[in-house]
Amino acid sequence: MFTLQDVRTCQQEVRKSRFLAAAGPVSGEAAAKAFIAQHSDPRANHNCWAWRVGQQYRFNDDGEPGGTAGRPILQAIDGQSLDGVAVVVTRWFGGILLGSGGLIRAYGGTAASCLRAAPKVPLIATVEATITAGFADLALVQARLAALPAVQVLSQDYMATGGRLVVTIHDAEVDAVCRMMTDLTSGRAVISLPA
Repeated sequence: MFTLQDVRTCQQEVRKSRFLAAAGPVSGEAAAKAFIAQHSDPRANHNCWAWRVGQQYRFNDDGEPGGTAGRPILQAIDGQSLDGVAVVVTRWFGGILLGSGGLIRAYGGTAASCLRAAPKVPLIATVEATITAGFADLALVQARLAALPAVQVLSQDYMATGGRLVVTIHDAEVDAVCRMMTDLTSGRAVISLPA
């Protein structure tokens, strides 16, 4: 599975109607809604969209005949094995009716062209963990974690006895990182993984 590296746009004209696709990475439903709001043009005739994040997905035809816009956009996302992606295709009507088949090709085709041209990055499954370490070990733990490409520190806060770090670890590296933290602190650091 892949996601998009950044936001990309693509435009095409189909029988005098102008179609503009904007595609970008999103992390969840709230981010997808924000992306759609940001890339929709209220002056356009239609702002049709679709997004997928894991098993969650939504699509909308925005006034076009049912199944002619949102679903083809979602199929373009799924057809390129993408996840964590939202696409908005905006249409400015050119005066010529396209029919159901023409709309499906125009919306799906514009979305697919935009997605094909966008740089992609592989999606790597991660696990969120909490690491608690005393002040004596905290600086060493932070330095070691910062040097690992498989670990990203999401947040850190301090308590009376030390610090608590919330991190994401690449799924394949969880055991190695846990062993390293245990060895590094002689077992003093506590690593909490989801059940």
